[in-house]
Amino acid sequence: MGNTDNQEYTKEIKWDLKPTVCSKCGGELSYKSLGEYVCESCGNIERDDFGKVRSYIDENGPTPAVIISEQTGVAIDKINEFLRQGRVEIPEGSDIYIKCEKCGTDIRFGRFCPACAAKLSKQLKGVFEVGEVPKKKSAVEGKMRFIGKNNPKKY
Repeated sequence: MGNTDNQEYTKEIKWDLKPTVCSKCGGELSYKSLGEYVCESCGNIERDDFGKVRSYIDENGPTPAVIISEQTGVAIDKINEFLRQGRVEIPEGSDIYIKCEKCGTDIRFGRFCPACAAKLSKQLKGVFEVGEVPKKKSAVEGKMRFIGKNNPKKY
C-alpha cells in the first residue's frame, strides 16, 4: 500500500542451491544421489531442497506441502515444481491435487493427465513421422559426374 513507485512485488526463489561445502568441517561435498551430498573429509551428509523434501517424506510419510515447507524450509513453489517434474507425487485419496495444464482435471504429479498426455504424444508422433521422399528424375540418374564439367568456368 505504501509503495508509490508501483513496483511489482516479486518473490525471489533460488532454484538451484546445491551445497558445495560441508557445514561441519568445511570440506568438499560430492553428490551421492537423490539430493544428498557427502563430505569427502568427515562423511557428513548434506541435502539440497529435493533431498530435504524426500527425506522428510521418507521419515514422516505423505504430508501436505504446506507442512513439508514449514518443516524443511523449502518454498511451496519449489515443492510444486518437484510435483510438476514428477519427482514427488501426491498420494491417492488426498484432499488436494494439482491441475492438468491442458484440461484442468486433478492429477497427482506431472503437467498433464494421462488422457491429455496421450493426445499430446499422438500429435508429436505425427509431427516426427517420416514419409517416403519422392525421387527426382535425372537424365544421368545413378551416374557419378564432376561438378562444372559441362559448364567450365572461364577465368
